[in-house]
Amino acid sequence: MSGSNFDWFVGAIALLLPVTAGLLVAQKNPYYALVIRGILGAIAALLYAMFGAADVALTEALVGTMLSITLYAVAVRSSMSLRLGVLATGTDTVNLIQKVNPLLKQVISKYHLRLEPVVFEDTQVLEQALAQKAVHCILRVDGHDQIQILKTRVPRLYEIFKTSALTDVIELQLLELQPAPDVVGQSSPQSLMENHQS
Repeated sequence: MSGSNFDWFVGAIALLLPVTAGLLVAQKNPYYALVIRGILGAIAALLYAMFGAADVALTEALVGTMLSITLYAVAVRSSMSLRLGVLATGTDTVNLIQKVNPLLKQVISKYHLRLEPVVFEDTQVLEQALAQKAVHCILRVDGHDQIQILKTRVPRLYEIFKTSALTDVIELQLLELQPAPDVVGQSSPQSLMENHQS
């Protein structure tokens, strides 16, 4: 390959770096972003190899690309899920899940979330799990009025659900979590005197 052709080839590959980086930043789907990140790493490794830095190219390919993509994939897999608390037994619960699940999956699929049901034994434990942030939402039937309720502790999820078709089939509720009070330790007179003397 002649020098001018090689320079043109290197320039074309180098131009792919900012283009790929721009696509990576603009990508909203996290799984597509992982693929583009792999392409970006491959282009960078190729450029390093073309400039004679084979060791840097190998490091970029193995550590910079493969390791980071693996870690990102684990993080995306664990964070891009909506944990839905449901009761273990009950005909009402089963009917409610069958009715709400398709709608819920349709709503959250627009945000690339997957639905992860978490089963609890009774209503008290279910409510406690929501308050302790073990789940994002709970789905239950009010025993007295037989009202079907989807309760969430995440304001953004509440806004998303409120503008969807879920409001036609179920009552939405937002759990207002109280911030933990600041604990201020009371100093004894002796400790105050010691601090004053020091």
